[in-house]
Amino acid sequence: MAGALTVTGVIHLVRPQIYDSLIPSVMPGPARAWSVGSGFVELAVAGLLTAPATRKVGGVAAAGLFVALWPSHFKMIKDWSHKPMRKQAVAWARLPLQIPMIRSALRVARG
Repeated sequence: MAGALTVTGVIHLVRPQIYDSLIPSVMPGPARAWSVGSGFVELAVAGLLTAPATRKVGGVAAAGLFVALWPSHFKMIKDWSHKPMRKQAVAWARLPLQIPMIRSALRVARG
């Protein structure tokens, strides 16, 4: 989990434009700030998960992060509703994939 968050966090920082369109319009400020900011959050959570003393806190933070990302997945589903069925399937598949990630993060939090 820490490795995956590190990779996605770095991508958020290096190529934030990939994520800009996923930021719901109700979020205040520019989408780019949220894209970059979420990259820093992902890296911080990854760091918490790697240190034994902070692993439980990291698990709670990771679960919260995964829940907080759900609005972006719903936005993607809405935005991609006119795209080919293959792309729509990808957008829909991202949503339920968060559930095992949340469960895994909560297992880490419980130790």
